[in-house]
Amino acid sequence: MKAFRAIGSFKTGKFTWQKYSIEVAAKDEAGVTEKIFSDLGSRHKLKRSEIRIDEIKALKADEVEDLVVQHIVGGSQ
Repeated sequence: MKAFRAIGSFKTGKFTWQKYSIEVAAKDEAGVTEKIFSDLGSRHKLKRSEIRIDEIKALKADEVEDLVVQHIVGGSQ
């Protein structure tokens, strides 16, 4: 598993968008995209068209801030 940081926004109203930055552990960028759509969609009751992913960046083990992702990837604590 690798660590990734996804940056984007999701729809919160008719004309408003909320920015987000989420760290995810996945095998590749396709897995990150699926995880973001799944998590934000279920958490905020959004459709995939209401979620924008602007950037997906691979992280080194020492750059990971989320402790759960850090544990999955096997980085230092």
